[in-house]
Amino acid sequence: MRKSTGAGRFAPSPTSELHLGNIRTAILAWLFARSTDRRFLLRIEDLDRVRAGAEHAQIRELLASGLSWDGSVTRQSDSSHRYATAIESLNRDGLLYECFCTRRDIAEASSAPHAVPGIYPGACRGLGDAERARLRLARPPALRLKADVGTWTVADEILGEYTGPVDDLVIRRNDGVPSYNLAVVIDDAAQGVDQVVRGDDLLSSSPRQAYLGQLLGLPAPRYAHVPLAVNAQGQRLAKRDGAVTLEDLASKGLGALRVRDIILGSLGLPAGSLAAALRAFDPAQLPREPWIVTATTLFSTGTPSVTPNR
Repeated sequence: MRKSTGAGRFAPSPTSELHLGNIRTAILAWLFARSTDRRFLLRIEDLDRVRAGAEHAQIRELLASGLSWDGSVTRQSDSSHRYATAIESLNRDGLLYECFCTRRDIAEASSAPHAVPGIYPGACRGLGDAERARLRLARPPALRLKADVGTWTVADEILGEYTGPVDDLVIRRNDGVPSYNLAVVIDDAAQGVDQVVRGDDLLSSSPRQAYLGQLLGLPAPRYAHVPLAVNAQGQRLAKRDGAVTLEDLASKGLGALRVRDIILGSLGLPAGSLAAALRAFDPAQLPREPWIVTATTLFSTGTPSVTPNR
C-alpha cells in the first residue's frame, strides 16, 4: 500500500466495555495505519447512548492491550457546530426533506411487494406543504437526504471495489440529533482520516457515507472491512456469549497482553508485541473468514496459533 500523510482511526461507542471483537478491530486499525505511516486516532462516538464510565474503561482496555494513538482523544459531542454547518449546507442546496415515518411505518413499507429490505422507500419525499404542516402537529420530523443515485462504489483494501445501494438516509433524527451517517463523514474529514478500518458488518453503510461525503465536497476514505469475531453459532460476538471482555477474561486468568497475543494469532501474526506484528503485517495475508471464538480458542495452554482460517 502507498504511504500516506493521512490518518486511520478507531471509533467506539461508549456503551459498554470492549469485547474481543472490538479489540481485534482496534488492533487491525492500528496495524493498517502504522504500516502506511498514517497517524492513528481515537474518537469516542458519543452522540447516542452513553453509559457512565464506559469511555474510561475503553481507554484503559486499549492501553492495556498495548495500543497508543496520536494526539488527544476526541468526541463526537464536541463537533455539533460542524454537523449544523453541514446540515445547513445540504438544506440550502435543496438536498433534504422532512420525514414523519415511524420505525413501524418503515418496517411495513419494507415488507411490501417489490420493496427492497433495508432501503427507505421515499414515502415522505413527495409530501406537499399542507400535508407536512398537518403531520408536524403529530410529531417532529426527521431530515432525510434526497439521494439522486441508487448505488455508489467504494474502494476496499480487502474486498476490492464494492458497489452498494444508496437511499434517502436520515441526516438529522426527529429528536434533533445528527445521524451517525452524517457525523462519521464529517468527523473523518475534519480529522484527515483517509483510511477507515472496521468490521465487515458495516460494509453496506460505506456507499451511503461516501456518497454523502461527495455531496458535501469531501474526499472518500479508503476502506478496509475486516471479518468479525463470532461465537460458535456464527453470530457476531457479544457480551451475552460470556467471557468476552478483558475484565471477564482477566477474572479467569487471561491478562490483557495474553488476550492480545491470542488475537494476533487469529490474524496469522506473531505474538509477543505489536511491533513484531507490525513488521510481519501484510493485508493480503489477512484471514477472509470470521474468527470463531470458543473456550478452546481462548483457554488452550499452548502458544497462540498463527494459522487462522482463511
